Amino acid sequence: MKKFATTLTFLLFAIISFSQAKFNASGYNVTNDDLTINTYSKDSTANALVIYEYGNSYVDPDDFRLKTEIKRKIKILNRDGFSKADISVLLYKNSDRKEKITDIVGTTSNMNANGTVDIQKLDKSQIFTEKYNNNYTLVKFTMPDIKEGSVIKYSYTLDTPFMFNYKSWYFQSDIPTLYSEYHASIPANYEYNIKLVGEIPLSVNTSDIEHDCLSTSTGAKSDCFKSVYVMKDIPAFIDEKYMTTRENYISKVEYELKVYKGFDGGVDIITKSWKTVDKEFKTEKSIGRQLNKGSLVKSLISTEITNEKDQLKKAQAILEYVQSNYKWNGENNIFGEVDLKNLVKNKVGRSSEINLLLFNLLNENNIQVLPVLMSTRGNGLPTKIFPVISEFNYIILQATIDGKEYFLDATSPYLSFGQLPYRCLNQYGRLLDLKEGSYWVDIKVEENAAASYIVETKIEDDIVKGNLEHKTTGYQSNDLKEVYFKNKSGYITDYQNKNTTFTVLNHDVKTIQKNSSEFLESIEFEIDSEVIGSSIYVNPFIATFFDDNPLKLQERTYPIDFGYKDSYTYIYKLAYDANIYEVTELPEIKKHQLPNGTGTLLMNVSQSDSEIIIYFKFNFKDAIYNQNYYPYLKAYFSTIIDLQKNSLIVLKKK
Repeated sequence: MKKFATTLTFLLFAIISFSQAKFNASGYNVTNDDLTINTYSKDSTANALVIYEYGNSYVDPDDFRLKTEIKRKIKILNRDGFSKADISVLLYKNSDRKEKITDIVGTTSNMNANGTVDIQKLDKSQIFTEKYNNNYTLVKFTMPDIKEGSVIKYSYTLDTPFMFNYKSWYFQSDIPTLYSEYHASIPANYEYNIKLVGEIPLSVNTSDIEHDCLSTSTGAKSDCFKSVYVMKDIPAFIDEKYMTTRENYISKVEYELKVYKGFDGGVDIITKSWKTVDKEFKTEKSIGRQLNKGSLVKSLISTEITNEKDQLKKAQAILEYVQSNYKWNGENNIFGEVDLKNLVKNKVGRSSEINLLLFNLLNENNIQVLPVLMSTRGNGLPTKIFPVISEFNYIILQATIDGKEYFLDATSPYLSFGQLPYRCLNQYGRLLDLKEGSYWVDIKVEENAAASYIVETKIEDDIVKGNLEHKTTGYQSNDLKEVYFKNKSGYITDYQNKNTTFTVLNHDVKTIQKNSSEFLESIEFEIDSEVIGSSIYVNPFIATFFDDNPLKLQERTYPIDFGYKDSYTYIYKLAYDANIYEVTELPEIKKHQLPNGTGTLLMNVSQSDSEIIIYFKFNFKDAIYNQNYYPYLKAYFSTIIDLQKNSLIVLKKK
């Protein structure tokens, strides 16, 4: 009994000791627990972990340059986390000034088998500088002696003369972070718009005033507004399907210079009003001056188009002319050298040039049209609070014809009239009405995209033969159109080679025009059925809409953004001779619905004396779903995939 009590005491002590072991998230020092704990209970998939990080930005009173001190301590959990020992810092420069990095210090700590700690310092010779591009220099270093279980810590100071570029602080990254603290000291003569991005709440958010933090040789002084932000237990930000750029959702605090007040009393308003911006756009060379190029485009299109009385047909013809004759070079930048004359000559240009050419052609032919500034899905959402022109990277058009509004883009020959590239489906844009004043417009897809399969089959001699008709409309069709029209014979060959479900006997694509709103193909095929004893197993889903669940995270803190609403339909018919076969098993009828009717799924099965019909349909009635819908959408996809993979028709020979 005494022995049992001793053992129990030991176990309790071990449990208590283990429970008390935790990473030192409260400071920069490496502790024994930092070195000995090699898992992170809140995220078993994590390969590395930021235990502690600290940032402090302030204006140096000696040289009036913006300094940011950074300290970071990272635990390497396994070999896949070794890459976190590779550190890269981008430094901006222009013609006469540049950013620099100073005071780089780093160590790697490892626990030896005998319980001692080995510390290796970063060698200055292992810090490298290289040219990144004309405006950026890249500083790189790799922490030494990296092993599974290593704890690395490094610190440096960023030194910049560019006060307009007050550094954003990212609390979140692609690995979990236990503790992130950021201090910002902003002189009162600099006024910034400050924006907190992301769904994770701050643990600390305080502000204070430090009087006379800066002074000049003339005796002028300035106070500083000091803010402290702390965020704890931050999950890794993981990119997943159906999201726009991570910059929209990753937790960070960012700054945009609004007003600068000089020590001499002068005021420079950096962030202007939209009224002021609209006025400036009238003469701005990259946009404003390009809106009045009627003389350049007057003779480009045929008289057959210009004489067309139907305004919609005329606009469609003009769009198709630009799509067919001018090629997008892949560049989106809207500010800089925009040269429509060069585009007309060379037939190749950036997206802004192509769409501004379309603007001038439509305008010259008396079609009401206005440009729309926007940001693409990969560029982030522009703020609506104040004009930040640098956040826009794209121009589309809005045409009004017979009282109906159409968004237009001519960068791709596969876009139908009124359709924007998928990259442009990013919620809203700023319509530039330079006469009446600009305003925000929603960028929505009014028509649903759709995909459907109609499969008609017959079983004879245990072989299933039939025809498949595959039809896609709207955004569902664009990728297929592009692949097909770029290489028609290659498309059909690839389809046959990649398809393992059935043998293709004949394949016919019925869509003729690149900018058609649909893509239609028909396939004649045959399948050798799976026969086990006297039973024949037939898979009705010889084609699928989704091969696996695109939503893989356990939970999600940002919206699910499909870009557009869509629906999917699968109709399968199997004819059989009732004198030869009897049906012994059919798929079950299934219904599934998303909350608030935002999506419905139906699997219906019917049987007659000689035919089985399966009707399978599901849809997404919203283009964007709040993150609260994530578990329901994940389950919805799982149901779809399960039905596609595990539905069987079983026949038995009489």
